Amino acid sequence: MRLNQEQVDRYHEDGFLTVESALDHGEIERLRAAFTRDCGIPGPQRIAEDNGDDVRAVYASHHRQPEFASLVRDPRLLAPVKQLLTEQVYIYQFKINAKPAFGGEKWSWHQDYVAWRVADNLPAPRQVNVGIFLDDVDEFNGPVIYLPGSHRSGLVRDSRDTAVRSDQHLDPDDIALTKEQLAGLVAERGMVSPKGPAGTLVFFSPEIVHGSAPNMSPFPRRLLITTYNDVANLPSWTGEPRPEYVVCRDTEPLRTRETPFLDGLEAVAA
Repeated sequence: MRLNQEQVDRYHEDGFLTVESALDHGEIERLRAAFTRDCGIPGPQRIAEDNGDDVRAVYASHHRQPEFASLVRDPRLLAPVKQLLTEQVYIYQFKINAKPAFGGEKWSWHQDYVAWRVADNLPAPRQVNVGIFLDDVDEFNGPVIYLPGSHRSGLVRDSRDTAVRSDQHLDPDDIALTKEQLAGLVAERGMVSPKGPAGTLVFFSPEIVHGSAPNMSPFPRRLLITTYNDVANLPSWTGEPRPEYVVCRDTEPLRTRETPFLDGLEAVAA
């Protein structure tokens, strides 16, 4: 899949681009099943909600489930990313955010690149995020809300709060915008929440301001987000090595698969 020039321009103007129904029902069912399996694997990659039971997020599933290892190399994701960023990219981060029916807390307003610069000393915002709807997304089940064009304003903040929500990962609460910052940006930019059927893709900038509300509906909202980084933009840090789910070590350039991921589910070494 390749983007046309209008789509490329829209991404750079708004900071995000929606491509509806890029994956079909059968593919989404297999990804859901893989996510369910991965949620059952204990470890620091599994982030729980405050109640201790519901899954809030799971990191680096592409290292444990072959469906995700193949998905990140699928041309429907990888080819547009190379158009928007550069030919040589690797997986920087992979996570799935889960909002169960009648649950799933908010994700505070933030910019992704702030977290990565603070945690990993990532040199520049040379990334593209790809969100994949694992469920139908509507206005009731906690869709991600973007401030269009906010990526062109640069970083709103560049540090982490001293009191942190989690010792497992850098939560958006730790780098959240203030009410005054958000109000000013919304007055200038407005708010948009892409919605659509399961299988929809949303490409979005690491600098766009975004957040989401709790899921108030009887339907789940699971969102897979894989982040591609320019191989010339490697993170660096001193001290103890960080866990794999914070800094993925797939630093070799990814190649586009010749066929969609359902035609080959073997785990491909990065």
